[in-house]
Amino acid sequence: MDKTEAINSIVAEANRGELIFSTNVTASLKIQQVLDTPDCSVDTAAKLVMNEPLLAARVVAIANSAAYSRGAEITNVRSAIARLGFRTLRSIVASLVVRQLAGTSKDPVLRAMANQLWEHTAQVAALSQVIARRITKLDPDTAMFAGIVHEVGGFYMLSRAEEFPCLLDNQPLPPLTDLPAFADTIIESTEETPETIIGRVVLKNLLLPQPVLDAVEALWYGLRAMPPETLGDTLLLANELASVHSPLEIRFDSASIQYASEIDFVVGDGTLNSILEESDEEVRSLTAALLI
Repeated sequence: MDKTEAINSIVAEANRGELIFSTNVTASLKIQQVLDTPDCSVDTAAKLVMNEPLLAARVVAIANSAAYSRGAEITNVRSAIARLGFRTLRSIVASLVVRQLAGTSKDPVLRAMANQLWEHTAQVAALSQVIARRITKLDPDTAMFAGIVHEVGGFYMLSRAEEFPCLLDNQPLPPLTDLPAFADTIIESTEETPETIIGRVVLKNLLLPQPVLDAVEALWYGLRAMPPETLGDTLLLANELASVHSPLEIRFDSASIQYASEIDFVVGDGTLNSILEESDEEVRSLTAALLI
């Protein structure tokens, strides 16, 4: 099977609502659904979180991170949820879903790629939160959520790579005219990659908010404004500033890429670099908490 056939197969699954998720992902998605109900209480949420030890540890760690810590150290899940709020909790559950998407491959190369992709994701999510709060003045929880899900296509590709090894080769896709099975509805650019095509159908199946979907699309194809203004700009900047890069990353316009150390601009009475220096502990602490 070649790459086009593999992508067609996955897209067809998505269109039938048959994307293959592991048992762990399915369980985490059910937690997300309960959290989205209007009558979900802190006690109910705490019980759900405590049923997932990894999630419970992550929630408490993030509540105690420099980005959220306010006063005494949190030592239990209920207090952590009360401090963070449900919007942040939904982002943390989403981080668990995304991390679980890659599964537990027996292939050491795929495992290494998944680990690197998650380190990159955690950094982008933490940077997005700080950039939104300190620079673009957008909702930091939404920005962190966008950072968490921006590589969902890559994680799903890794989860299917043993079945479809061609997904990870470096061969480009054929011209649009050779992709009739998902032209018009899936393809949106002549520069599509398997990650963007698959990412779009997975994100659609996860029923994510439209502003987050738009921000991820901006990351794939957008031109970042300087200074950043939108959620897409925030995500683009965070992605460029992350010191750990995605092992699947393909840059479409190499001439527009700047090294992270060269990116700077004036923000109010300071600069991007001065704000990042001030926020370094917050970024490192939040990144570490997400990596648990």
